[in-house]
Amino acid sequence: MIIEPRMRGFICLTAHPKGCEQNVKNQIEYVKSKGKINGPKRVLVIGASTGFGLASRITSAFGSDAATIGVFFEKAPAEGKTASPGWYNSAAFEVEANKAGLYAKSINGDAFSNEVKQQTINMIKADLGQVDLVVYSLASPVRQHPVTGVLHRSTLKPIGSTFTNKTVDFHTGNVTSVSIEPANEEDIANTVVVMGGEDWSMWMDALKGAGVLAKGATTVAYSYIGPEVTEAVYRKGTIGRAKDHLEATAFEITDKLADIKGKAYVSVNKALVTQASSAIPVIPLYISLLYKIMKAEGIHEGCIEQIQRLYSERLYTGHEVPTDDKGRIRIDDWEMRNDVQEKIAKLWGESTTETLVELGDLAGYKQDFLNLFGFGFEGVDYQADTNEMVMIPSIK
Repeated sequence: MIIEPRMRGFICLTAHPKGCEQNVKNQIEYVKSKGKINGPKRVLVIGASTGFGLASRITSAFGSDAATIGVFFEKAPAEGKTASPGWYNSAAFEVEANKAGLYAKSINGDAFSNEVKQQTINMIKADLGQVDLVVYSLASPVRQHPVTGVLHRSTLKPIGSTFTNKTVDFHTGNVTSVSIEPANEEDIANTVVVMGGEDWSMWMDALKGAGVLAKGATTVAYSYIGPEVTEAVYRKGTIGRAKDHLEATAFEITDKLADIKGKAYVSVNKALVTQASSAIPVIPLYISLLYKIMKAEGIHEGCIEQIQRLYSERLYTGHEVPTDDKGRIRIDDWEMRNDVQEKIAKLWGESTTETLVELGDLAGYKQDFLNLFGFGFEGVDYQADTNEMVMIPSIK
């Protein structure tokens, strides 16, 4: 079939298997170009199919020659219907890993469930024995709690008062004002249950209890802080409460891993175009301005550049991992530079529908958004008849 992008709001309903394959190959080539990392050899990535999770799996495999198990929840293809992009990404990753002689297997299911945790433990025991790195990179808007059975939904809301600021529709370039009503206590609690650290802690408890964590094992989860202009809807909003919980959980996990000399970290990463961030008001405008400035300064990074730098310059240097005063790894250091943020603050006030074309990098934003779904890559013939029925080798 001829596969074209079909948009509905902040979601693309189609994904291109050849484009997703090209995306994975591009990331692999980047990691290989940076040289070997003396990193982990047996890695579990929870949330391995897109964004930072996919980049972590690629960096582990092609930077450190690691065997990887990836856990994700993606939609398989059906005749005449494309799979979700994460499905095609994972299929391409496994093919490339196998070509390179690297172990790679995947589990497609609800990572919040006890069943998937047990399935993963069984696979580690059978194939790897133990793992020395666990990456926790889940980005789900809902979570069915494995103990209570309750379905919790996260929300993107400010806390305390209505938030009003600028945003941009990145499809049209229209800059408008948006107002978001404040969260209630139930909204906050649900968001913490979905996006906080409880499930990460449950994973680590299950893995340690089953004896599949190697001595000195590391686990890392990903977070975001961001600037003052986004903090009302992000860091001081419902998501921020969840991130606070996630960051506090790292210390609890480290305590639990003390007897095996293990350590848990939260890495604070930079703002990037993802399906999730595209749906958060204010963030697309901020990213558009950020990209323009960081590209001009020669310090722009995508997911793979961020994670390769995290591994090579933070986690696996042979020295103590550098952290901030709250124990967090900061790989958002270039985004949060004073000069970068001062420029954004100035441009924010000047941004309108008419001026954003010059002030921001809306074209780059759109390109990155299309790339998420396998569209817009050089070297891919998007007019060619394409087989949508691509399978993941390890998933029968």
